[in-house]
Amino acid sequence: MIKNFMRKQQAKSKLLQAFKAGDLHLTYKSDNKDIPIMPKIRHVDIDHENKKLTYVFTIPLGLDPSSFKKKMWVFEQQFGKNIELDQDNKKFTLTIYGQSLPDKLIYNFEKYSSILSSHKLPVLCGKDANGQYVAYDMVTFPHLLVAGETGSGKSTQLRSVLTTLIQSVSHDRLQMYLGDLKRSEFHLFKRVKHVKGVYTKANELKNVMNELKREMEERGDLLDQYELTHIDDLNKNTNHNKPYVLVCIDEVALLKKENEIMAIIEDISAIGRALGVFLILSMQRPDRDILDGKLKNNLTVRMGFKHSNLINSRITDTPGAEKIKLEQRGRMLLKLHELVEIQAPYLSDMKAKKILEGYKSPKEENTEKQPLNASETLANFGESKIEVEKDEVFGVLDE
Repeated sequence: MIKNFMRKQQAKSKLLQAFKAGDLHLTYKSDNKDIPIMPKIRHVDIDHENKKLTYVFTIPLGLDPSSFKKKMWVFEQQFGKNIELDQDNKKFTLTIYGQSLPDKLIYNFEKYSSILSSHKLPVLCGKDANGQYVAYDMVTFPHLLVAGETGSGKSTQLRSVLTTLIQSVSHDRLQMYLGDLKRSEFHLFKRVKHVKGVYTKANELKNVMNELKREMEERGDLLDQYELTHIDDLNKNTNHNKPYVLVCIDEVALLKKENEIMAIIEDISAIGRALGVFLILSMQRPDRDILDGKLKNNLTVRMGFKHSNLINSRITDTPGAEKIKLEQRGRMLLKLHELVEIQAPYLSDMKAKKILEGYKSPKEENTEKQPLNASETLANFGESKIEVEKDEVFGVLDE
């Protein structure tokens, strides 16, 4: 008990030093002396098991609460960057985490399955500094931008996200259309039942995007007809059964001059959520011409891996991504509610291939591309033939 008391007193002393260093107190004069009125530390909890230190304190009347958020650097200098400050009126909770981001995180779907099961379209991000796995539902937060330099982990994260979706959602509830303009990333997903096409040329992608545009118009008409607001309501309350549709395009900047395709991509970003049509776009170098205006605003989630400079980081709204070291493969800044540093899981191409084998159709079923008629649904799109190249290697990590 004495040791615990002493530790709490030392912890209180460190927080008071931070208050003094940041001038986070009131001051009144008495007998020509300046007397500080400090925030009152109400509670200190030292959690040895989870390596976490929690303070609860209140501030005196007249002290601006916003000044504590503005001076987070004071707490970072005292306790490090692995901290969190929450406010409830005049009461604050400051949490200091002893854990840090792992240097590597090997992909293991079984570890995440319980977390992902509550999401309709689960996107696995990775692990945060608190040791918690981070995931979100694309139905709630539609449209994802993944950006980062070659070798930073961007391509591996795409592989991980798509593989997780395939394992989490049945192929009759999710259809994927993959644009692989570099001819290097998505050959692993050929013949997967969820994947209705892998497109390596702009003219091939233009055809499927136009068909998607017609599909969205049909879905919109059905929602109007039944006076509903979301595709989930349509499936629940009518005889229609519309699957989610995911369009994932690697290196979307290569479509910069394809105005027709880019216009449809913007339309999906604007109205796709209600219609059950979602985007994942990736690029190595952020491009203002691509990420300007409506499209950028509608990409609700950003994953910023290593960026070359602050200008590029600001384009993707992940400032600080330029500070990530290239050897920190898989490290990113996730913008969901706010910027959070994440270590993404590493899924090798060989491991992904083994996982995906159980979700594939036999080769003979997809040897020929069927002609496209006006009456065909999206599911009738064949896969484009692609030249298979070796995947970009995301570090040399032991399984």
